Amino acid sequence: MRTFDFTPLHRATIGFDQIANLMDRALSADAAQSSYPPYNIEKTDADSYRISIAVAGFAEEDLSVEVKENALVVAAKKAEDGEERTFLHRGIATRAFERRFTLADHVRVTGASLENGMLHIDLHREVPEALKPRRIEISSSRPARPEIEAKTVN
Repeated sequence: MRTFDFTPLHRATIGFDQIANLMDRALSADAAQSSYPPYNIEKTDADSYRISIAVAGFAEEDLSVEVKENALVVAAKKAEDGEERTFLHRGIATRAFERRFTLADHVRVTGASLENGMLHIDLHREVPEALKPRRIEISSSRPARPEIEAKTVN
């Protein structure tokens, strides 16, 4: 596994330590994180996203979607059914899982739905007015020069 030294970033910038920590977590967790359950992340609009997670075999009451500390946490735990079954082949995994997604600032979850074994979570980035670009008028510190009337000469 590769390791990156973020020391130069800390020496030359102020207030970007969150980015270095985020990259550190992403690089260290990449190898440790399971690929179960499979998921997609798609951009549905300029500021809208959708996470789709394959949750076949789970009911709505088995799933949990929470946002805490800029992280979206999706967890599932199958309720025990008292029924004894004998499987000849078990290819549908219904084991418990917890999947975390780190959310950027100003990204909020707008809804979640379960349809056809897919859990869809919709997100939207809302940039506050104070952070949107705005045009600054430039004023002159010198007094305006008086206009000179042009006279016609014949």
